[in-house]
Order: sequence, then structure tokens, then C-alpha cells
Amino acid sequence: MSADAPPVTKDDRLVRRSLPRRLAGRPELGAIVGAIAVFVFFSVVADSFLQWSSFSTVLYAASTIGIMATPVALLMIGGEFDLSTGVMVTSSALISSMFSYQMTANVWAGIGVSLLATLAIGFFNGFLLVRTGLPSFIITLGTFLILQGCNLGFTKLISETVSTKTIADMEGFPEAHKVFASHLTIGDVDLQVTVLWWLGLVALATWILLRTRAGNWIFAVGGAKEAARAVGVPVNRTKIGLYMGVAFAAWISGQHLLFNYDVVQSGEGVGNEFLYIIAAVIGGCLLTGGYGSAIGAAVGAFIFGMANKGIVYAQWSADWFKFFLGAMLLLATMLNWWVRKRAEAAK
Repeated sequence: MSADAPPVTKDDRLVRRSLPRRLAGRPELGAIVGAIAVFVFFSVVADSFLQWSSFSTVLYAASTIGIMATPVALLMIGGEFDLSTGVMVTSSALISSMFSYQMTANVWAGIGVSLLATLAIGFFNGFLLVRTGLPSFIITLGTFLILQGCNLGFTKLISETVSTKTIADMEGFPEAHKVFASHLTIGDVDLQVTVLWWLGLVALATWILLRTRAGNWIFAVGGAKEAARAVGVPVNRTKIGLYMGVAFAAWISGQHLLFNYDVVQSGEGVGNEFLYIIAAVIGGCLLTGGYGSAIGAAVGAFIFGMANKGIVYAQWSADWFKFFLGAMLLLATMLNWWVRKRAEAAK
């Protein structure tokens, strides 16, 4: 044989990389570094921050954001936004409360109706997005305004006030309270059940992203939608499913809001959508889609919880919270960008 054999090239996917390089490629690395820095900072400036009771409060604050930040992170990995999430949580609570009260039904009937209605809102957002091709920013901003108006208008129409009537004495309330708003004591730590909901959603979302075909679809439609469509990825179905996942989490958060406080103010939730997005971005999600993780969003929510309560324990003015959150967003975004660049250069 006179012709030389062509050189054998090794597939990059089969190259064994060292542990530091593998860690450097993880989207949540920057968030973990930021979380450690925030934890150390408040441990130094606030003596009570390290108490078990304080840790319980931090976890609760993190869970209320993390429940929504998890599916929002998946949606952002899929290349889309949802600005209606904050008021959707309130809508879910209002529907459950007002249906149960007006129909004098078992509260579980209202919970079921609320689930169907909230999922329908998520389906509407996703369906309108894929049918019109309009930016998700515009579509969900419209949904945000519609829900905000409906929350206030229907509550005043039915209850004649801006809040719902109490349903604490209705059938099924104690059982529903256990599911959505109970406390668990583990050692010296008193945990809200929302922490378990949060961790469960993070585990489910991580499994979907890393172990299922749907997870591959989510990354594909966020990174290159048309290329994904060309190789047979069900782009429309994936995006609608992501919006319905966000709606499901909004239903969980809404039921907690209702059964934790018994009544719901119709104007609540406005502005929370930005907190969910911030937690996802701090956790490593890119605004351009195709990159991120559910674990990173969980770490971002934990940073939120530490900052929210750490400022209180340090006896600072609460006015500084938004400043601290904005600074964390910028620092985390720059750190994530730097880590990603280093990871790409190391390949």
C-alpha cells in the first residue's frame, strides 16, 4: 500500500477532561462561588446569620423564589421569557379562593379549577408565541397586563374589596394547608413545606435537562431553533411545554400564598417576575438561551434568600436590598461570562 492512511482524529466528546476543567464548564459554577462569598460576608457582618433559626428563614425566602426560578430557568434555556409569572401566581391563588368561596365547595375543588386555569394561561402564552412568531417579551407583557387587570377587576366585582374572603373555615382547608403551607421540624431547623416543593422541582428539572430527550430538545431550541427544527426537534411542542411548566410552578406558589395567609390581595405579585429571572441569570442562564441549569437557578434563589434576610440580620436598612441584588446580578453575570469563556478556551 503506497498511499498513506489518513490521520485519525479523536472525537472531542470522547476526550477525558480533568475534574477542574469539567467543573469550569458547569453553568452554575459562578453562582456557587457567589453564594459562598455572600454566605461568608453575612456570617461576618451579622452575628445571628449563622443560627439555625436564621437558616430556616433564609431557606424559606429562597424557596418562594426558587419554586418559580426553576421552570423560568428552563424557559430561558429554551430561549424565551415570561413576564407574567408574578401576577400569574396571584391569579392562581385568587381563582382557587374565589371559586371555593362562591361555590361553597370543598377547597380542593377550587384548587383543581385553579390548576386547570393556570395551565391554560401557560398554554395560551406558548401557543400564541409559536403561532404568531412574536417576541415572548411582547406576548407575556400583554398577558401580564391582562392578568393584572383581571386580578383587580374580578376581585372587586366578586368580593367588593381588593382582597378575597377568608376560606379558613371551609371543608378541606386543613388538609390543603398541610400540603401547601405546613411546617416541618428536622432537628433544630423549622422548615416550610415550600422548601420540599422547591427541592423536588429542582431535582425533576435537573433530571429532565440531563437525562431525557426533552432536555436535549430544550437546549436545542434555545441554542439554534431553526437548526433544531431541521433535525426533527418538536420546537413548538417544546416551547408550549416550557410555558406550561412555568404555569404549574405558579399554581404551586399561588396555593402556598393562599393557604399560608388565608386571604389574597389582588395586587400582589407585580415585580416578582424580575426576581425569578434574576435568580436564573445569577445561576448561569444566558439571556440568549441554550445555556444554564436548574441547579444554578436554585443557587441563585439561595443567594436571594441570603441577601434578603442577611440585610435584616445585619440591621441594615431594607432600602439597600435592591442595591445589593443589582450588584449581585452584575457581578454574577460577569463571573458567568468569564467562566464560560475560560471553559470554551480550555476545550
